[in-house]
Amino acid sequence: MRNDENSPLSAKELETYFSEDYLYFGDVVKSPEESDREAGAIWKLLSLKQGTPVLELGCGYGRITNRLAEKGARVTGLDISPILLKKAEADAAERRVNVEYVPGDMRSLPWRDRFDAALLWFTSFGYFDDAENERVLHEAACSLRKGGRLLIDHLNRFAWLRDKSPTCEIVQRDDNLRIDIMKTDALTDRINWKRIVVRDGCVRRMRFSFRQYGFPEYDRMLRNVGFDAVEAYGQDGGAFTPYGPRIVVVAHK
Repeated sequence: MRNDENSPLSAKELETYFSEDYLYFGDVVKSPEESDREAGAIWKLLSLKQGTPVLELGCGYGRITNRLAEKGARVTGLDISPILLKKAEADAAERRVNVEYVPGDMRSLPWRDRFDAALLWFTSFGYFDDAENERVLHEAACSLRKGGRLLIDHLNRFAWLRDKSPTCEIVQRDDNLRIDIMKTDALTDRINWKRIVVRDGCVRRMRFSFRQYGFPEYDRMLRNVGFDAVEAYGQDGGAFTPYGPRIVVVAHK
């Protein structure tokens, strides 16, 4: 049985979720040191070099994108949120790096055979139903040249089910709170997220939902859209285990 809570997100809901409130709590959730470490791991996992053309889908406020540009990659970032893209552009200017930021939907990309690497980092995959999620992978594959690599970083559903579901997390910045209530629907393999933001005397509520996949499902989908080899890693490129918090998938075209 399906309900609104368990249904895939619309483009409008995504834009609402990835809003100024998301940006406000960003540095509390991910410290600059964590972001530096993750950018270094991505550089190694994708075998990036100076001048490599890279696409980040769901780039948000440029937390990773701008760091890859600092390391020397030629980076393009796409996101559906104009608020987050504006912050990404401002951060790129402050860091004195040249990044192309493009507003858009990852289900329909304007590029073909342009990039040597692409990434969907920090659970930026699975927002839609299965057909549209596979469409995202198809579009990513089409944007890559032959020999290109796609990286996906996501929650490890085995560890999540054991340790985290259902759960409640509270993030505080100054006197403001972000409250997340999360639970897994076992029939659909979706994590459904209720978020309450208490900020500057106002209360805002929104929802978030994404599909979790195991490695065999990633392997099947990625091969369906044109990738030849698919590898699994753990957090930041370490060995994958059922007990680790993340699954990192690298696919080769």
